Parts: sequence; structure tokens; C-alpha cells
Amino acid sequence: MQLISKRWSACGMLTVALSLVAIEASALDKPKTMEDMWRIIEAQQQQLDEMKKKLEASAEKTSDNKPVQQLTRKTEVLSQEVEKLRTNLVIPEETKYKSMYGLGPAASKVYQIGKGLSIGGYGEARYQHYTADKKSKVNNADMVRMVLYTGYKFSDRILFNSELEVEHASTGAEGSVSVEFAAIDFFMNRYVNARAGMLLMPMGFINTIHEPLFYFGNNRPMVERVIIPATWREMGAGLFGQVTDDVSYTTYAVNGLEAEGFSSDGIRGARQSGSEAKAEDFAWVGRLDYTPKQLNGLSLGGSAYVGQSGQNLTLAGQSINALTQLYEGHIQWKYRGLEFRALGSWGHINDAAVLSQGLGNGVIGQDNYGWYTELGYDVLPLIFPDSTHYLAPFYRYERYDTLAGIPSGFLDDPSKDRWIHQFGVQYKPIANVVIKADYRDFHSNGGSIPDDFNLGLGFIF
Repeated sequence: MQLISKRWSACGMLTVALSLVAIEASALDKPKTMEDMWRIIEAQQQQLDEMKKKLEASAEKTSDNKPVQQLTRKTEVLSQEVEKLRTNLVIPEETKYKSMYGLGPAASKVYQIGKGLSIGGYGEARYQHYTADKKSKVNNADMVRMVLYTGYKFSDRILFNSELEVEHASTGAEGSVSVEFAAIDFFMNRYVNARAGMLLMPMGFINTIHEPLFYFGNNRPMVERVIIPATWREMGAGLFGQVTDDVSYTTYAVNGLEAEGFSSDGIRGARQSGSEAKAEDFAWVGRLDYTPKQLNGLSLGGSAYVGQSGQNLTLAGQSINALTQLYEGHIQWKYRGLEFRALGSWGHINDAAVLSQGLGNGVIGQDNYGWYTELGYDVLPLIFPDSTHYLAPFYRYERYDTLAGIPSGFLDDPSKDRWIHQFGVQYKPIANVVIKADYRDFHSNGGSIPDDFNLGLGFIF
């Protein structure tokens, strides 16, 4: 809205200048598209050129310099306003970071430009200190992610958007370079629009909006890494739009998971991530969100994923379908300095017994679940009412179990039933940068998991 306001402000100034020189009102008809705006600018440029010719002719015919000086001044004003309007249509003076069409604020920059190329990104770095178990866990300093968003707006109706991510600063060891999403949007109207390519699964909070300024802690919630395996992306196509002013939806058809990647740790290893993905089996994923106008800052919704995951897999002479289901519900409320989130998710895998026996990946849970809740509060306005900085202590509780239900004849692994107490603080000196510190207290029903302290920073641009 800020960019539109600036553009129309420029239009208003141009109107004043045009009225001073009595340019025809037909050139000021309200444009309906960006292409109409460019046509108006071209017409105004032609009128400006004609004025300059008249100015030169006036200077030759009259000895009185006063009228000539006035016309010169007015011509210069018009020339400056035309150039300013032309610039505002291409390069906004200030980017307003806001989430649009289910993507993070930095990833949404391409939706705010008039036409052409958009570049953004984010990064996060972290120091992690373990309190125990120094044999299997090592204190580390890590450039966790460096991400580049590139988008291109071909027209008001068609644009491309993408995310390229480098993890752990390298392609060696556990580092990687990945395309997180890459899709073309086709805008038709507010109710129905299309998207195709590599798509982020529209589930939970983190999978679609995972920029570090917009979640608490240096590590993403474990429920949204283990039960909802963020970042989760697949090849597909689908629709998105508004049902009403406060109800939005997203629905995609995508390639299915690959059951051979299932393990006792859940479905995370079954993601295909658009890398020559097997597409013998497909899945559907959908999401619905409600943001009531009556309660400022409140949003709630849910999503579902259902699809076959066999991908022509055969075990013990049996064709495996491995129907996979995953459901989640979420609620978020942001009111003044208060930020509250809660999310719950449940999943089910068919053919878990055959998969557990034939894959060798441990027991495959036929049921899994996870939930978490968190609360934070920006305390700086209570101390410094005029401060533009942000300082929020927070607390998060998580509980999840990838083996909540196991197939008959197999033994449970109680260490997969885990819960976490996490508390910390976040400081934002400016809207684009965050500094984080947090402590995670891990528990399980079997074995011990070392706690950790994390100190890090993140940024978007």
C-alpha cells in the first residue's frame, strides 16, 4: 500500500504541474493497469517535448523575458515530475516487508514491484554449546543458512519467484546448495489464482515462512522439523486465493513422498525435494486460514496432506501403497507487544508393518504426533515508550513422538517420545536484524538428550 500511495502521490503532483500548463485532461484518466500508466507517461513526454518547442519559439519572437521565464519554470517542473513518476514505477523508494500469498516477508518482495527483477534474501548464524555428552555432540559455530530470493515480474498477471539456499556455508560434509522453491504465479482474480513449479507445502507456520526474524529461538521448532518436515517442498501445481476478505486458501497436487525414506524418526527422509522426484504416486495438500477483522492480530487455520508414497515399491512380494496422511491445526495472536502461537499435528502411515520389516530403517510408526505452544512479549515499550527497538523474552513447550502408534509385533522405542522446554530472548535493533539467545531443556522417555545453549543472529533484505 505504501508503494501505491507513493505512486499516486507522484501522480497528484504531476496533475498540479499539468494544470499549470493547461495540458488536456484526457491524459489524466485513472489508469487501470501498469501498462496504462506507462502509456500516460509516454503521452505526457510527447506533450512536454511540444512545450519545449513552443518555449524556444516564444524566446525567438518576444523581447519580454518574463513570460518566457515562467514557461521555462513550469516546463522544468513538469519534466521533473514525469521523471519522478517514471522512477517510482520501477524502483520503490522503500520496501515494506510483509507476508503475501503464503510466503515470508523477504520472499514477497517481487509482489510489490511494478515490473522486472526483484532480489531479496536472508541469513542466519549460530553458536551452539552443549551442556553434556561431549563425545557425540560437539560445540559448534555455524553459518546455518544463506538464502537468495530472486523473482521476476513479467506483467501484472504473471511472475516468477524462487529461493536458493546454501546450508552450512559449503557443499561439503553436511552442507548443501538447494532450490527451496521455484514457481510461476498466474493471477486471475482475488478468488482464484494458479501456481506451478517447486512448491512449499502449505503446512504449519515455519514451512512457508521460515525467515529468522519471524520465529522465536535460534532453532526452528522441532515439531515443525520432525512431524511437519520443514522445509518441505515438492513438484506440483495448484490454486490459491481469497474465499472472503478474511478467509484464504491454498491447494496443490504434488508428487508423493518416497516410502523408502521412512524411518523411526518419521517421514522427513521421504521428502523428494524436486530432485528427479519419483512421480508414480501423487498427493494432495490444502490449507485454509481465517483472520477475523473483529480480533486484530488473530489468525487460525489448518492444513492436510494425503497421498500414496509407495512409488512402485515392492517388499516381500507385496506392492506397497503406503498411504500417508498428515493434518495440522494452528492459531496465532499478535496484540501490541504480545505474540502467541500454538500448533498441533497428527500423522498416519499405512503398511507400517511391511515397511518396518522390509526397509531396515527401524520401526516405522503407523501414527505420529506433535504439538507446541509459545509465548513472547516485547517489553521495551513498557520501559521506553518511544523506542523503535524490539526486545522480547519468550518461552516454548514442545511434545512429539514419531512412534505414537507402532504396528503389531514390533517393539516401541520410548526415546522417540520427547518434550522440550525452551526459553530465551530476541532483540531487534532494526526491523531487518535480530539477535537471539536461548536455552533448550530436552527430555525423553528413554535415554538422555543433551541440553544446549544457542546464541545467534539473523537478517533479511
